[in-house]
Amino acid sequence: MSHDTPEPEVIVHRAGRLGHLILNRPKALNSLTHGMVQTVRDTLERWRDDDAVATVLISGAGEKGLCAGGDVVSLYRAAVDGRPEVGDAFFADEYAMNALIADYPKPYVAFMDGIVLGGGVGISAHGNQRIVTERTRLGMPETGIGFFPDVGGAWLLSRAPSGFGHHLGLTSSHVAGADALALGFADHYVESSRLEELATALETTGAQEAIAAVAATGAAVPESALMQQRDWIESAYAQDTAEGIVAALQAHGDPNAAEAATQILAKSPTSVKITLELIRRAAQLSTVHEVLAQDATVAHHLLRGHDMREGIRAQLVDKDRNPRWNPPTLDDVPVGTVTSAFEPVGSHARN
Repeated sequence: MSHDTPEPEVIVHRAGRLGHLILNRPKALNSLTHGMVQTVRDTLERWRDDDAVATVLISGAGEKGLCAGGDVVSLYRAAVDGRPEVGDAFFADEYAMNALIADYPKPYVAFMDGIVLGGGVGISAHGNQRIVTERTRLGMPETGIGFFPDVGGAWLLSRAPSGFGHHLGLTSSHVAGADALALGFADHYVESSRLEELATALETTGAQEAIAAVAATGAAVPESALMQQRDWIESAYAQDTAEGIVAALQAHGDPNAAEAATQILAKSPTSVKITLELIRRAAQLSTVHEVLAQDATVAHHLLRGHDMREGIRAQLVDKDRNPRWNPPTLDDVPVGTVTSAFEPVGSHARN
């Protein structure tokens, strides 16, 4: 009786001058386990110093997408068991991987095809050759699980034009490939039918030349639908507080603005307020490394809070989609709750 060897969670493949990493949990939308993060990081460190590898490519197995984020259900179970430090260790390694990608000295090509959420943004959008397609659905959905846009996402959100980063971060909404280009989350638009051809070309051809041969240019690049919403996004998200933003969205008159207000009000009020502060602070930081250090601090605190456990329970464990946030409204979130999320770990008694 033969036993099939289980498929590796990350396929590490070398062909010609290309090092190719394939996230390989298609049934889980390639969500990142701790082991996957460690494999990607270790492999990137090895290839960085290997002259035989000219280009690195990251892609996702299956048809649905690159990566739906971190495998937070395992962190939830550890937190419920009173072991939030399991989450600290996961995030420490994940953020170190994000930093390595941001600094990578070789072309780091990311196929941001299909679903690219949360940790999927972290493993792709800090790269230097980021490719979106007509199937791309990109988002930072963390406020819906009582968390915040981590993995250095605030570096990108805070640098998106006209309040678009605040819109993405607070509403958890998904955007298309053309929007990701306009917001600075991606560099090139390639039809999904040509990705395989590009992957093969990267084995023998330099990344810029290979991408230029298949990337859409000029009028062939679709326009960003989100950019058409600039008027209400720019005005509403310029408000000082989360409550002010919601009120401005509700008062604007555009149905899309009203829908954005509804989305924000469904999210963890604590997460919404912390996310707004996080993006504003990230705008003042000068490197992605400083943003990742800030993420590690906030993640440590939220792993020990109520809303992250409750959000993951409602969305991903029990799937009743009925989280009971505490506190339940934006008005009820004390200012101190937000400021304490940014306090250096160890500066006060651990709870």
